[in-house]
Amino acid sequence: MTFSPELEARFEKFLAKYPADRKRSAVIPMLVYAQDETEAITQELIEEVAKRCGVTPLQVDEVVGFYSMLHKKPQGKYHVQVCTNISCLLVGGEELWNQACHKLGIGHKQTSADGRVSLEEVECMGACSWAPAVQVNYDFYHFVTPGQLDKLLDGLAAGKKPEEIADVKKVSC
Repeated sequence: MTFSPELEARFEKFLAKYPADRKRSAVIPMLVYAQDETEAITQELIEEVAKRCGVTPLQVDEVVGFYSMLHKKPQGKYHVQVCTNISCLLVGGEELWNQACHKLGIGHKQTSADGRVSLEEVECMGACSWAPAVQVNYDFYHFVTPGQLDKLLDGLAAGKKPEEIADVKKVSC
């Protein structure tokens, strides 16, 4: 499988961090970065990561099945995740989820027809103190109101980047 020179360099850096008997530790970061480049985790990608990390394809496939941030089918250009775990639920997370489904016309792990936005309900973002929380790709939004979510979703659907959408600010971590 062929990757960009930048991703190949990143893979080499990951693999160099671990002793020969611990290369398996690079499986998750390699999958995350490869997924960003290839848009989804294919069987070919699973086999390539397994070979490079010295594990079986089944072991890599089990990792893919366990972690919700790893996807076997392409996500939208903007992957929107809405937390509905207890802290977010208590302050409007479920309402935000329902609003997102209605506004986008899609449900859990679905993608808009134009491929621009995908949607996922998630159990926890680790942002309980800042609930309700929404994530777009790798950017977090805390204390999200229904009005802010509308602006964010409308902007994404119109082809704007999240940082170009007025009154919706991502959280710097």
